Amino acid sequence: MSIIRAIARPMLASSFIFSGLDRLRHAETTAKQLSPVLGPLSAALPLDVSEKTLARALAAAQVGAGVLLAAGKFSRPAAVVLALTAGLSTVVEYRNANTDTKENRAHRRNQLSSNIALIGGALLASMDTEGRPGLAWRTEKLLASGKKNAKTQLKNADKQVRALAHDVTGQ
Repeated sequence: MSIIRAIARPMLASSFIFSGLDRLRHAETTAKQLSPVLGPLSAALPLDVSEKTLARALAAAQVGAGVLLAAGKFSRPAAVVLALTAGLSTVVEYRNANTDTKENRAHRRNQLSSNIALIGGALLASMDTEGRPGLAWRTEKLLASGKKNAKTQLKNADKQVRALAHDVTGQ
């Protein structure tokens, strides 16, 4: 792992970890904030799960994914989880923000831009292959190699058929 990754991943993850811990501590408030999303989700689940339990699970997922990202373990899937949880939180926070005064509207706008930046960082981390070839590149190279091998085999088969035809016709 490069020194930049060793420093940047924990820096990015720290915001998510602290946010998740705060949401765990204040699960009741989190459940109220996220109730427009958690209510239908709770009703759709086959188990009887409260919104507070779902809020805790969401916060725990955010803390866990943040720790994984900071440690560099399963960092790409962890970053996807962080981007999803941050996106959900951003939408809910933006909808529920107090916009009565000019200062509150400015705070909401600043919070939105900060959250969008964090989501962008998480999305970039989800695409980081640490200098190793990604799945798309590997697939592309495998297909190119397969095409090249198939073309070579067709040329060889053509030569053999022509040689056999020449032997049979005697020409």
